[in-house]
Parts: sequence; C-alpha cells; structure tokens
Amino acid sequence: MTSHTTPGGPRAAGKKDERRRLIRELLLVAGLFAVYKAGRMLSTGRTGEAFHNADRVWDAERALRLPGEGAVQRLLLHSDAVVHTANTYYAAVHFPATALFLIWLYLRRPAHYLWTRRVLALLTGAALALHLAFPLAPPRMLDAAHLVDTGLVYGPSVYRAAPATDTMANQFAAMPSLHFGWALMLALGMIAATSSRLRALWLLHPLVTLLVVVGTANHYWLDALVATALLGGALLLVPRPAEAVEGVEGVAPVEPLVPVEPVGPVPVRDVAPGGRAVPVASAVPGPVRGAVPGPTRGGDAPAYVPPGRAFVPAHVRGGAAAAGPAGPGTPAGPGTPAGPGTPGSPGGTAVASSGARGAGR
Repeated sequence: MTSHTTPGGPRAAGKKDERRRLIRELLLVAGLFAVYKAGRMLSTGRTGEAFHNADRVWDAERALRLPGEGAVQRLLLHSDAVVHTANTYYAAVHFPATALFLIWLYLRRPAHYLWTRRVLALLTGAALALHLAFPLAPPRMLDAAHLVDTGLVYGPSVYRAAPATDTMANQFAAMPSLHFGWALMLALGMIAATSSRLRALWLLHPLVTLLVVVGTANHYWLDALVATALLGGALLLVPRPAEAVEGVEGVAPVEPLVPVEPVGPVPVRDVAPGGRAVPVASAVPGPVRGAVPGPTRGGDAPAYVPPGRAFVPAHVRGGAAAAGPAGPGTPAGPGTPAGPGTPGSPGGTAVASSGARGAGR
C-alpha cells in the first residue's frame, strides 16, 4: 500500500502565506504613499496663500521668542563639507531610513510593525490634510528670513528652483515637517521594540534631522512642533503592542507547569511487603532534581515524576513491579516504618521504592 505525500507541505504553505502577507504590506504602504504624494500636489498652485501663511508663521515664531532659523544655518555655512553633508542627509536619509525601519520591524517585531505602520499612516494622513488646508512656503523662499537655499547653492537639492515648474514635489507643503515626524517615530519605535541600554541614542536621529531641516531652510521650528503634536495624537489613538516579558527582548511568556497526563484517584494508603499498610507519603522518595511536580489528592504528599516520564498511580502499578526488590541505594522516605529484616534498620523491612510499591495488593 502506498500513500502520496507532499514533502514539506505545511512548511511550503507557511512560506506561501508569508509571501502573501509581505506582498499585501508592500502594496498597502506603497498605496498610502502614492495617495499622500498625489494629495500634496493639489496645493501647488496656491502661491499667494502659501507666502501669506509664511509671513504669519514667521511673525508667530518671533512672538513666541523662538530662536531664528538663521542661527542654525550660520553654523552649517562655516564649512562647505558640513552644509553639503546636511543637504545630502535631507535628500537621501529620510525615505531609506524609514523603509529600513519598517522592514526590520516586519521581520523581527511584527507586533511593533503593525503599531508603527498605523501610527505613521495616521500621522501622514493628518499631515496631508494640513498641507491642503494650510499651504506654506518654506523659509528659504521668505525674504524676511534672509536665509540661503543651501540645496540650490551647495547641492544636492531635491527641489527645482521655481516651485511652479516642480512636478515631483510640492514645495508649499512645509507644515508640518514629515522629515522630523517620521524620524521621531523611528526613534520611538526602536526604543519600544528593543531593550538595549543604549537605545535612547536613537533620539539622535530626530535631533540631527531637526537641525538639518531648519539649517537648510526647508522648514520652520513650528513645522517640527506641529509634527510632534500630530505624532503625539496618533500615539494616543493607536494602542501599543503588549510586551512579551518585561525587560527581556523577544522572549515569550513562560507557560505554567501542567500535569503530564490526567490521572485517576491516588490511594491514601499503600501496602508494603509483608502485608503491612503504610501511608503513600512515607513510600515516596524525596524530590528528584529537575522533576515536575505531580498531582496530589486529599492532602497526600506530592508525587514527583522525572521529566519525560508519565505519572502512574500506585493502584495501577503491581504484578511484575511488585516482584522485584528495591534497588540498591533506594532510600526509604522519612518516617517510613520498617519491617523485620530490613538492612540497616534493626528488625525492620524497608518500604519498597517506587518500582516495588503496590506489592501484595
């Protein structure tokens, strides 16, 4: 008789499900990003409104006594290499860092991935709504700011010189700064998903991002503050994933010990060789190192079952088990009465070990 089997069937099915989930996640993230990019372009033609809002934001920052963005830019302009590095950081780190962050979470921390994806989706959706409701020209375009467009002068730049001719990006979507919002979520997500003592260093990423977006004159301070507020709201709405074991990374909760198998009633008394009844507790040796506690009934002392061995009640054992004498070196339990002829006990007979218990029944 032959049977047809497919080697590795369950494993192959599991891998197929994993590929489907991965493709679904990729399509979902790509679709959300495409909707965001398309939505941003809806406010590109509102130039007058964008510059008017820029004047309002600039005046609000001065009223709040926030430091001028020019203070950060002057630090960058001390060195061509530093300002070029800042431009590169702005252009090349934002999307790849976020993508790698999500990929790592998907592979290593699935629960944190779902949490992070939902938070980023809420943050990005709220940012898109604000882009459409409040178009804002960046400070590099504002005459009152007296700032340099570092990307255009020193390179590299992700924007064209004239916003009206830029079909790849909406330069009037400065409020809020998703560069900073996503960077802050990356840091918070890595802190939540890891247990290293140095995980707080992930906060350097949003700090550097903040200095870069302000120093390159692509964003105002208020752009970052609004992004922080939106992120805080998203974090309040999306519950954090449950921790497996507090303080231990990647460890599942320890399951409580359970009996090896269901057993019947445990007799209160057993019969030692010679027909003398003794309590079961006195016939049970002391705990075995590494043993699993067995069940107890009616106040009896717990029986101990070595790992990998099934617990067998005394009334089940018998016959051949009762025929053999106790093995050498098997101690009798404390308080075990001795019968006549027990070695080492004057005139007594030792109660049989677990292999000989049940004799004479």
